[in-house]
Amino acid sequence: MKNKTAPYLTGRFFDGISSGLFMMALPWVILQTPNMGTFVALVALACTVTSFILTPFFSTSIDRNSRKSLLILNQWIQSLTAAGVAIAYWLDIGNHWLLAASQLIFWVSSNFAWATNSAFTQENYSKNEYTSISGLQEVVLQTTTLGAGALGIVLLQTWGMLEFALFASIASAIAAVCYLFTPYQRNRLQQPKSPFAKQLIESIGIYRLAPRFYLFLLLSTLSYPIVTFLGKLVPIWFAENGVAGNWLAAYNVSFGAGALLTGFLISRILDTFTHRTAMQFSMLGLVVMLFGMGMSLEPIYLLVFTFGFGFINATNRIARTNLMHLTVQINQRGRVDGGMAMFATMMQSLSYVLIALLSHFQLTELGFLIAALVVLIASVIMLTISTSDLKSENDLVATN
Repeated sequence: MKNKTAPYLTGRFFDGISSGLFMMALPWVILQTPNMGTFVALVALACTVTSFILTPFFSTSIDRNSRKSLLILNQWIQSLTAAGVAIAYWLDIGNHWLLAASQLIFWVSSNFAWATNSAFTQENYSKNEYTSISGLQEVVLQTTTLGAGALGIVLLQTWGMLEFALFASIASAIAAVCYLFTPYQRNRLQQPKSPFAKQLIESIGIYRLAPRFYLFLLLSTLSYPIVTFLGKLVPIWFAENGVAGNWLAAYNVSFGAGALLTGFLISRILDTFTHRTAMQFSMLGLVVMLFGMGMSLEPIYLLVFTFGFGFINATNRIARTNLMHLTVQINQRGRVDGGMAMFATMMQSLSYVLIALLSHFQLTELGFLIAALVVLIASVIMLTISTSDLKSENDLVATN
């Protein structure tokens, strides 16, 4: 395991640092020009819509091609994109449209990389290695998130777009090389390839094979749009209540620290509880944390609940990922992840509409309680279908 894990996690580290810093710098540089807030919002919307539309095609590609090759190709695309931005700014011909296009490429490719990494992990590791590699991946993920945030605080004051683009290009290239040297054992059955369009259509049929099981998984993915919902809601709540900006940085650190702790403890957690039980307890725990946030009158209390939210959210995500490693057929993993990504993206878009409405009517603080209610309903449904779904899950395991 060590021989393939070291280069793989090194690649994920440089991938995370590259994407994290570059995606932080792009909107920041655009916003240095007055009255560009609407432009930035529209770019983010365009990125979300594009990612949603392309997800079925990308997920089918993951099931048809070498996942290692896709990871390498993805990093070279990001490296060349960042290099193009660096050259443009070196020649003093950079503009907001170039940055918007670069953000679109990085946004879509980062989502593609996330799905590819999940499928790659399932294929390249054995069942007894899933929990340990998931814990290590979480540590790397949160280290890069916290590291990019800490570097961003300093570098956004001193670097321009040229420096950020050069750094991203080099880091992505290093990630590509690391993936290149990662040993890869392709374990999918070598079946005659169906036409791309046929496999694309088959994605719907996969979910119909075990609808209750996949509904259980889909409901657990609601934690992701809740995270992005809070990422927009908390800054608005802070601003409306006159909370200083350093509390927002502390919020991000608190969330990341909670998730980082999960990386160290997840092996013990999944040794103690089944994946299903861990997911159900996690969803109920998220309800408690969200209610706590909604009742917090002081930022310090909100940070305490945020730490717990970060820990529980990561536990839910890792438990779900490992459950899928053990149940979903390797040949179908990309399309299954794609379906869940589309569901999460749709919920994410609806949450942004909710934020706009709450902000318009000056009811921002209700956002925490509404989120808690949504997760509570999802938790009850998960609990209801859990016991009646065992046969579907066993069938999936048997055919894996």
